[in-house]
Amino acid sequence: MSTVAASRGLTPKQRKTVAGGAIGTLIEYYDYYLYGLAAAAVFPAVFFSSNDPVIAQLSSFATFAVGFFLRPVGGIIWGIIGDRVGRKVVLLSTVIGMGIATTGIGLIPSDQTIGIAAPLLLLVCRLAQGFFVGGEMGGAATMVVEAAPTGKKGLYGAFLISGAGIANVVSGGLMAGLGLTPGSWFIEWGWRIPFVLSIVLAIVAVILRRHLEESEEFTETQTLQLAVAGKKANPLVEAFRHPKNTILGILIGLPQSIAGYVVLTYGLAFMVADKNLPAWMGFAGTMLVGLLQIFVAPLWGAISDRIGRRTVYIIGCLGFAAMVFPAFMLFSTGNMWLIWLGQILGFVVFGVAMQATLATMLAEMFDPEARTTGVNIGYQISNTLGGGLAPLICTALVAAAGGSFWPVVVYAAVIAVVGVIATLKASIIPDVEGAGRLHELAATAAVKTGA
Repeated sequence: MSTVAASRGLTPKQRKTVAGGAIGTLIEYYDYYLYGLAAAAVFPAVFFSSNDPVIAQLSSFATFAVGFFLRPVGGIIWGIIGDRVGRKVVLLSTVIGMGIATTGIGLIPSDQTIGIAAPLLLLVCRLAQGFFVGGEMGGAATMVVEAAPTGKKGLYGAFLISGAGIANVVSGGLMAGLGLTPGSWFIEWGWRIPFVLSIVLAIVAVILRRHLEESEEFTETQTLQLAVAGKKANPLVEAFRHPKNTILGILIGLPQSIAGYVVLTYGLAFMVADKNLPAWMGFAGTMLVGLLQIFVAPLWGAISDRIGRRTVYIIGCLGFAAMVFPAFMLFSTGNMWLIWLGQILGFVVFGVAMQATLATMLAEMFDPEARTTGVNIGYQISNTLGGGLAPLICTALVAAAGGSFWPVVVYAAVIAVVGVIATLKASIIPDVEGAGRLHELAATAAVKTGA
């Protein structure tokens, strides 16, 4: 992409790519935020009602965690397909799968109706959710970053997280509004409505994504691979051409992965179960967080284009670690306005800085022929080890500490330090569109053909 083209703004193809990527991220985060909110405030009563309240909460968060275990599997499988066949087929497949799995959760009868089959069906749907979500971010981030104008990759990559903000608004808003209805109706039927609506979002995403085109960088790389080797490269092998970056990508993603799930998901359970506050209060705060996230994410993305992805991400890590304690202090007050302030301080200001820059930074750590796979490995494994286990770990830590939240603060700080060290060690090549590897392939092809 020439700098002249970049200076004129986005082309129609680029606009379609950004919109297509953002709608998938919206669905990914809608499904996961929605599940997290329900796991904190609804599922213990619907699917684990015969258990002790603490056991029910742990069981609910255990199903939340299990869904993450198939994300790396899905990430690798869909990543290989994306790097060999094309990103478009992956992005269409993942949104359809996510929509069906999430809608299925909303249709499962309670355990009082069908007994043990209820939590088992919940588990199956959750695993399917994880498998399809595993391929979403790598494909979307790769496509958007490759299509973005030179010098603005951080900005346009961050629009994916604006999609996540919209997901927060929609999921939190629906749950907050429905949570104000009579409690028995909400527990029996109301919570199901946002889950069933996921299929509508999936249909919209398919409509937007069916017109996507592969990036020039991807098609050129595929052509050159065939000219040089007579076959397409193995993306998994190519990803580990940079083993340091592959491993560090996982560690880098850990603080980003726990931020929302510590402050918003576990924070909601802390308020409802430990402080006996109404769930709608936390749902409404999540909606407010998402509204701010829509605008804060591109701001951090643009800043990363000026001062570097690495710098912004480290600021996000350290800021998040510093805000966990005041956030939970505010949650403990029981005051609605202070609770919302805690959610904003704990997540929006610095958590979004990490989210807005991570996918672009990971994309810049891998060559084009393995970029989707590399992004998926780092993003999905870190989300499994970090985000998937975060609410469960926090619940267990606070229970062991007799209701005190100080272990959560320590846990967040340790993960943040790991992220900072990994970010400092990673090899990040900003805004070169994979030019180094592309030129290397072109030179090899030229020598082979005698051009």
